[in-house]
Amino acid sequence: MTETALREGGEEPAVGARWQRAAARGKVRGTTKYVADLPVPPCAQVAVYRSTRPHARILAVDVTQAAALPGVQAVVTGQDLFALLGERLLTGPAFADQPALAYDRVRYVGEPVAAVLARDLATARAAVDLIAVEYEDLEPVYDVETALKGEFFVHDVLRPSSVFGDLSHLRGKRDTNVCYEYNLRTGDVDAVPTDGVTTVSGEFWSPPVAHVPIELPCTTAWVEDDRLEILTTTQTPSYVRQAVADLLDLPLNKVRVRTSVLGGSFGSKMYDRLEPLAAALAWSQQTAVRLVATREEAFLLTTRHGAGVTSSMSADADGNIVAATADVAYDTGAFADVGPRITAKSGMVAAGPYRVENAWIRSRCIYTNKPSAGPFRGFGVPQVTWSHESLVDELARELGEDPAEFRRRHLLREGDEAPMGTVMHSADFVGCLDAVTDEIGWTTPYEKGEGRWRRGRGVAVGMKAVLTPTIANAVIQLNQDGSATLMISTVDMGQGSDTIMPQIVAEVLHLDEGSVRVVAADTDTTPYDTITAGSRSTYHTGNAVRAAAEKMRDKLVDLAAQRLGVAASDCKVTSGGVMSTTAQETVSISDLMHGHFGARGTTLTAEANFTTSWQPYDHETGRSRQVTEHWFAGAVAVEILVDTMTGRVKVEQLAVAGDVGRAINPTLVEQQLTGAAIMGIGHALFDELVFDQGQIVNGTLLDYQLPSVRDVPAKLTAHVIESAHRTGPFGAKGVGETGILAIAPAIANAVRDAVGVRITRLPLSPERVLEAMTEAGVS
Repeated sequence: MTETALREGGEEPAVGARWQRAAARGKVRGTTKYVADLPVPPCAQVAVYRSTRPHARILAVDVTQAAALPGVQAVVTGQDLFALLGERLLTGPAFADQPALAYDRVRYVGEPVAAVLARDLATARAAVDLIAVEYEDLEPVYDVETALKGEFFVHDVLRPSSVFGDLSHLRGKRDTNVCYEYNLRTGDVDAVPTDGVTTVSGEFWSPPVAHVPIELPCTTAWVEDDRLEILTTTQTPSYVRQAVADLLDLPLNKVRVRTSVLGGSFGSKMYDRLEPLAAALAWSQQTAVRLVATREEAFLLTTRHGAGVTSSMSADADGNIVAATADVAYDTGAFADVGPRITAKSGMVAAGPYRVENAWIRSRCIYTNKPSAGPFRGFGVPQVTWSHESLVDELARELGEDPAEFRRRHLLREGDEAPMGTVMHSADFVGCLDAVTDEIGWTTPYEKGEGRWRRGRGVAVGMKAVLTPTIANAVIQLNQDGSATLMISTVDMGQGSDTIMPQIVAEVLHLDEGSVRVVAADTDTTPYDTITAGSRSTYHTGNAVRAAAEKMRDKLVDLAAQRLGVAASDCKVTSGGVMSTTAQETVSISDLMHGHFGARGTTLTAEANFTTSWQPYDHETGRSRQVTEHWFAGAVAVEILVDTMTGRVKVEQLAVAGDVGRAINPTLVEQQLTGAAIMGIGHALFDELVFDQGQIVNGTLLDYQLPSVRDVPAKLTAHVIESAHRTGPFGAKGVGETGILAIAPAIANAVRDAVGVRITRLPLSPERVLEAMTEAGVS
């Protein structure tokens, strides 16, 4: 990692400094206010009746007994809302396919059908138990294999929403469970000669998993002075405001959405979660409502996509990778959510971060009768990385080459064109690979063991594109005393945006740690931001913040030039204020603003926008010269032990590296890399949502296994690689997802090294490992 140099005059720079995480003390002491802690008007408590059928037509909903229960204020059904709102009831970022309450059909076990508003939660829940629904069962579609047969359909027709304009051509399409398909064609895989070519192939499976943030989803909505106020746990306040305005046919200035710091999310609090239902109830009943998901309900709100990948990779006699294929099937559940974006953004990297002359990729987003899948840390890329990093490892072994060196020889480098047609920049895969292999002593001989415990090493590399195009805005209010307020709609959910954005401001304006405060996202005061997700904020919002800070700097320079009677080019901002190099005089910000406005407590404001662009995929080839604004590059190396008697895998050492361009705050970068790695260990070894006829059977924390401190490797090391991005804020880009991309294949490759079996289905549970060893005759 680059050492942070002192600024002119011996000042400590803000960018590159290890500033303390904002609100760290409050979180440790329990004084930080999350959404559920903030004051709201007296509310009706909401409980939801949920479907018991995976796929059925709703014939009747009897709420008579529920409505008669003392303390119940109202019982609202999907048919009630549909009568009021019509097809506006259907929301969703990609397709308008998700009703706040089901009104004609239910499409998964647990789908909301009716809502009870009561004076307290116990009464609301008791009333839910009194609701009776009559169904006519329809044939369910439990998995992607059944869905692709096209015998039964989850939806009658595709309804693209207005959010993603590139899906409009799908409007009205019928008789399909495939809501989106992305195809990549580079070269011609069928023309690759077979003589002297070594090919490996496999069928890989990544199961759906749950997000499980500590904080549960919570939405409160109320009407105030003919406006709808919403306080909610969301990563997407700007989206929620627009979605609710569309739902209720209101102008945007009649919808206000606020949030606070989030207690984790990982993608679970995006787009349409509790907000459409809470908004519809509050507006239709003209009362304040509070809707809080239980832990069990949170398992039903969204999951990570289960994904199957049938893939192959080929090398010629010289060991050059000449072809890669992948047929990817994402199980998006009953509603598309953002599945089409995941399908394309991950499908385009399914060949891996390698120089591949010929590639054939098909990536499909497929409806099934299960809870909706949505964004999850990695945005679908870990599922395809599981495939290509297992294949490239096996190909190296088939060729008799070292798996790390084989990767190193074929990794994309600066200026190379990736299979999807975009040229690589600021993606130091080789630097990441070298860092992790050096850390675990990859080339150092070690004893694999012959007894019960077998030792192995594995390595894997990950590649992901940042979400593009997106929009970010920033407003800086500089106070007369030299402190500043930053208004952005980026939501801090643990990633540290409330820390690094002030560092960017402070770097430009030479302010001290603690002098810049971030305002919590509030659509009445903070400007539009596309989304807080996909590790986009450091680059996108960071660029908007830097531009706003530079405009503020220019304003200060102009004021100082006027005051001192010198040219603006003669002035510069320093830690002491604005200095004239000719007059050798420095005016503090406080004096400068007081002199200009003639009053104390005044403010100076600057704002900026940062918008990225892209070139849409070619319809025939799926290629684009500008598919993304920047890349995430990462690598993982592990040393593990396998218990040959039980199949248990124990990760003893793990090294993770990520290219961040430039680390705004190295401590936060290291924490993001290690946190992502620990989450990835869970996905590799035991995280899995288990379904039985469409119903989750382990949807409680008693049954769903998560990583604990005992699963953390004895040695876990994060390496920060800095390959500055030419248009990043001070060269920076995001890192929140980089560390998770390659964890599972690195561990599986180590299992292959230890006991000689290639496992293609996650998780690597003791039962699965032991079964693979038994089938291979390993003892």
